[in-house]
Amino acid sequence: MDKLIIKGGNRLSGSLPISGAKNSALTLIPCALLTEEPLTLRNLPRLADIDGFQHLMNQFGVTTSVQGSRPEDFGRVMTLEAPRITSNVAPYDLVRKMRASILVLGPLLARTGEATVSLPGGCAIGNRPIDLHLKALEAFGAEIELAAGYVKATAPGGKLPGGEYDFPVVSVGATENALMAAVLASGTSRLFNAAREPEIVDLCNLLVAMGAKIDGIGSSDITIHGVKRLHGATYKVMADRIEAGSYACAAAITGGEVYLEGANGEDMGATLHALRNIGCEVESDAGGVRVAANGPLKPVNLSTAPYPGLATDMQAQLMSLLLKAEGTSVLNETIFENRFMHVPELRRMGADIEVSGRTAVVKGPASLTGAAVMATDLRASMSLIIAALAAEGETEVRRIYHLDRGYERLEEKLKLIGADIERVGDD
Repeated sequence: MDKLIIKGGNRLSGSLPISGAKNSALTLIPCALLTEEPLTLRNLPRLADIDGFQHLMNQFGVTTSVQGSRPEDFGRVMTLEAPRITSNVAPYDLVRKMRASILVLGPLLARTGEATVSLPGGCAIGNRPIDLHLKALEAFGAEIELAAGYVKATAPGGKLPGGEYDFPVVSVGATENALMAAVLASGTSRLFNAAREPEIVDLCNLLVAMGAKIDGIGSSDITIHGVKRLHGATYKVMADRIEAGSYACAAAITGGEVYLEGANGEDMGATLHALRNIGCEVESDAGGVRVAANGPLKPVNLSTAPYPGLATDMQAQLMSLLLKAEGTSVLNETIFENRFMHVPELRRMGADIEVSGRTAVVKGPASLTGAAVMATDLRASMSLIIAALAAEGETEVRRIYHLDRGYERLEEKLKLIGADIERVGDD
């Protein structure tokens, strides 16, 4: 098992390319199940989760071909073609490692009239039930059965009639599943209190490019007029706003400056606002986003929230940055109940952080020193790397398979801006 060795103290400066968004790509790939024609996705990141989802699609009889597989390539082009669905079962062995696998439920149900999907796995960051996915599908006319660790959804008569669903709380994944289920329904469907994340907009834009009729894109009130069929399309995956924010924090904690090539500042509003309040200089243009930390960092109070609020996926990275702020910061995690698992590892490096329930109090500036630390989930892994970049001495980050799920060639990108980081085999 690989690990990362990081020697802290280098000021990070320069430009690096931002990859296609993992959280968007994993939603766009199952759209291939909705049409008999080819779907070509550009700017797909080279990630373990993408490879895993490709294998899952093959399980249903979808053929996949990939361009851009050379080691030096950032991003790939994948063409998926499903003229015939040969299986509508997503087995446990393929689903257990990746929570996003539940996103095949809606399109399989829409295309074939039934779907059987294993309950998903993924990061251990708290209770993330799929009840809202199932309730939305039931509201659209599906019959749901849970048995032996599987969800079986059936459309009576082979086609969903459509309906209305008002989410009691905002759910990104459930909104995505409901959208994909509704586009081939025989009637009109409506979602209230739907998620508004840029990744939702990306999904809607692809579905429209395939012939779907959707009103209210980007709002919390979405209307989907079912169509008889969708056609193929070629579509570019949006830039990864979480990856961009992560590298911004990495440069800022070293007092550095980074140009995030391809990043969309509009999608990163809450993160960029937080960085400005912390004391960073932030500029956006058509080509990307520049972030610089030329002075002392300031403490802030932050709370995660559904978009357009601060993404929960940025909480851990900003916490690491705030270790160098001159004063006390408070972070409130409102989305997941168990997303401070990186705190004990940061303490091993000298961080002064107190956690009470869903609130973390960070006292800075901390004198960080290198240590052996263990990654617990995807974003927690990145928070350890950010802290290591500013620590004195050498830090060893273990269990980096989490990172390979969400950051395309991370050490190569960090080296582009001056980090001393190496991937080595674990003894």
